[in-house]
Amino acid sequence: MTDTQTATSTATLDEPRPVVTMTGISIGFPGVKALDGVDFRLFPGEVHALMGENGAGKSTLIKALTGVYQVDAGTVLVDETPVTFTGPAQAQAAGISTVYQEVNLCDNLSVAENIMLGHEVRRFGVVDWPATRREARTHLATLNLDIDPRSQLSSHSLAVQQLVAISRAMVVDARVLILDEPTSSLDADEVARLFDVVRALRDRGVAILFVSHFLEQVYALSDRMTVLRNGTLVGEYRTADLPRVELVQKMIGRSLEVLERLEEAPKPVVAAREDTRPYLQAIGLGRKGSIEPFDLDVYAGEVVGLAGLLGSGRTELARLLYGADHADRGELRVEDRPARLRTPRAALARKIVYSSESRKTEGIIADLTVRENIVLGIQAQRGWVRRVPRKKADEVVDRYVEALGIRPANPDALAGNLSGGNQQKVLLARWLATQPKLLLLDEPTRGIDVGAKAEIQRLVADLASQGMAVVFISAELEEVLRLSHRIAVLRDRRKVAELVNTDDVTTDDVVDLIASAGTADDPSGPPPPDEVQDVQLFGKEDRA
Repeated sequence: MTDTQTATSTATLDEPRPVVTMTGISIGFPGVKALDGVDFRLFPGEVHALMGENGAGKSTLIKALTGVYQVDAGTVLVDETPVTFTGPAQAQAAGISTVYQEVNLCDNLSVAENIMLGHEVRRFGVVDWPATRREARTHLATLNLDIDPRSQLSSHSLAVQQLVAISRAMVVDARVLILDEPTSSLDADEVARLFDVVRALRDRGVAILFVSHFLEQVYALSDRMTVLRNGTLVGEYRTADLPRVELVQKMIGRSLEVLERLEEAPKPVVAAREDTRPYLQAIGLGRKGSIEPFDLDVYAGEVVGLAGLLGSGRTELARLLYGADHADRGELRVEDRPARLRTPRAALARKIVYSSESRKTEGIIADLTVRENIVLGIQAQRGWVRRVPRKKADEVVDRYVEALGIRPANPDALAGNLSGGNQQKVLLARWLATQPKLLLLDEPTRGIDVGAKAEIQRLVADLASQGMAVVFISAELEEVLRLSHRIAVLRDRRKVAELVNTDDVTTDDVVDLIASAGTADDPSGPPPPDEVQDVQLFGKEDRA
C-alpha cells in the first residue's frame, strides 16, 4: 500500500465533501516537469498545509488551482463540479482567493481603497466613499481589526497589511483562502495575531490552504497536510498522525544526514593563525543615518555571524563592507592595505562578493537562463568587452550546477521558473564562480525548504574550512550558532558586542544580551568602537 493510500484511508464516512478536488494534475515547462499526476483535496473548515522542498511543485499546484497555469492533464473540481479557470479573476468569482508572501496591495492608497478595490459601493455610477469606508470597516471587524479605513496602508505594519490582504480576499465571501508564506516577515506576536484570524475563518467553515517553511507553525495551525516531492504526490496525512521527523524525510526523500552532521559536530573553532592579519578590517567604519562607526575583523577560514533585530544595521554593515553604500567615516583595509571600495565592481576586484537578502530584486535576473545568471559574475570581472568563452562558461556552469545540486539540472532553464531555494543556489553559484576570498551572505536561507537550507549551511561550513572568509547574516538563531566562529551583535544600528562562539552559548544568553544592550534612547549615546562589549554571548535576529 502506498503512502497516499495509507494516508487517505484514514478518511471517515462522516467527513464533509471536499470543496476542491484536483485529480491527476500534470504541468510541464520547457525542460521541466513541474507536476506529474498530482492529486489534492481541500475540505471546508480545515487548515490544510501544502508541504515540500523548493521545487516540489507547491506554487505550481496553487497556480493550477487559481487559473494562472493551464493543466496539461487532470481535472479540477469545485463543489464536485468540473471547472477550467482561465485566470485568478474566475477563481475568485468561484470563491477562491489568494494572499501571497509579498503583500500584493497598493501602499499609497487607503486601507478602505485596498479592501474594496473593484467592489466599491456605487450610487448612480459614482463611488460612494462614505459607504465604501463603512463597508470596509465591516470587513475589518470580522477579523477583529480595529483600524481607520481612511488611513494610508503604508502607515501600518507588515502584519496589519497581511490582515488587510486577507480582509480584501474575504470581500468576495471566499470559501477557499490560500495563504502562501504569509508569516515569512512577521515576528512571533504578529504570527499569533494572524493565526487567531485564520482559526476564526476556519471555524466559520472556510477552507484554508497554508504554505509555510516553518514546521513549528505548520504543526501549530494545520489539521491536514499534503506532501509533494519533485512534482509528485507523496501523500495526504492528518497532521496529528505524522511526526515531524517523518515529514522531513517524506519531503526530501531521505533523512537529513547533512543537517544531523552539522548539529552533532562541535561548534567551529578558529585554528591558530600563522598570519594574524585579518583579510578585511573595518576601523571606525560608519555612515550617517545608516550605521554608527564600528570595528570588525574578518579572517580567512572564519565565519563571522551578524546578529540583531530587524533594523539593527546588519544589512547596512554588510553593504558598507561591499561598497554598495559609501562610508563617510572610518577606514577599510583589505589584506592590511587601505581600500576604497566605491563600487561593487571595486569590491569584486578585491575578491569580495555580496549575496543580497533580496534575491528577486538585487540578485537573480528572472528572464535570463541559469547559465546566463551564473556567468554574470565572471563576466563582470573580465569586463563587458571581453566575453567569457562559451567553453569556459559551460565548464563553470556545469561544475556549480552539479556541486550545488541546482534543480532542474538544465542550464538553459529560465531562472525565473526555478523555486526560491534553487534561485538562491544559482545566486551563490554566480559568486562562487568568481573565486572570492570574502563572501558576504545576507539571509541566504530565507524562505527556502529545510533540505536546501541544510545544503547551503554545509556549503558555508565547507567554504570556511577551505580558507574562505565568510560574513553570515541569518534570522535564525540556531543557524548562526551552528556556523559562526565569532559573532558581532548589532542593535539600533550600532555594534554593541562581539564574541567567540563557544559550546556554552545558549539561546537564552542571546536573548538576555539583546535585551540588556544599550538602546537608541540612551542619553549617553552609542559607545565608541573601542568600548564595545567583548563577551561570550551573541545576539538574536528576529523579524520585529
